[in-house]
Amino acid sequence: MTKLLEGQKALVTGSSSGIGRGVAIALAKAGADVVVNYAGSKDKAEAVADEVSKFGGKVLVAKADVSNEAEVQAMFQLMFKEFGTIDILVNNAGLQKDSPFAEMTLEHWNQVIAINLTGQFLCAREAVREFLKRGMRDVSCALGKIICMSSVHELIPWSGHANYASSKGGIMQLMKSMAQELAPKKIRVNSICPGAIKTPINKEAWETPEALKDLMKVIPYKRIGEVEDIGNTAVWLASDLADYVNGASIFVDGGMTLFPGFTTNG
Repeated sequence: MTKLLEGQKALVTGSSSGIGRGVAIALAKAGADVVVNYAGSKDKAEAVADEVSKFGGKVLVAKADVSNEAEVQAMFQLMFKEFGTIDILVNNAGLQKDSPFAEMTLEHWNQVIAINLTGQFLCAREAVREFLKRGMRDVSCALGKIICMSSVHELIPWSGHANYASSKGGIMQLMKSMAQELAPKKIRVNSICPGAIKTPINKEAWETPEALKDLMKVIPYKRIGEVEDIGNTAVWLASDLADYVNGASIFVDGGMTLFPGFTTNG
């Protein structure tokens, strides 16, 4: 059976762990060659690359801080040298620096905006430049596909996380503005908006029965998400099965954005 992403070249930023790791593996299972990007942990990135390689495609490990323009450009040039081009960009790299608003430092505000939002701009710009320079390939109906990793918090305010929520709201408008401008050129841009996903970054929310029970109060579907839920969505969005989907925020959240507090009239 033909794999959905056979012959395509993908870059997943921040893919040495968590959701990025899950997405990289899912794209590889679907037939894509994958660049595993990391900023800090080479060992973790190489471990992900080993998992990706089991599915028969090519894999490349590339270090880059996505908020650094020169490092982003060097990473893309390395990808082009090894893979020839790019068909799929998954803008996944992100971080949290949480604090009450009055205690939030400018450093933590700038760091989160730089990685979560500016990083997506820099990577998307390099991908779009390559799509336009290269032209159509016979591996897809689209000239190129960009998937922005957003969050339910592009919609839901989040006390104590003003920098993070602001970055995700910015991603939503960045994604939609790119989608609107680039659609006539056959470039599709969409976002995945995860809810609570079982990863190390939010371990305190699910590692004990008490914490998990409390989390279920805001998830109507009554289970925590797994990285495979996000990976499967990324494969679909990157494939021709989603060719008419453009400028969409796909919430993968078990219903968290259904305002479950109003289930019994609030």
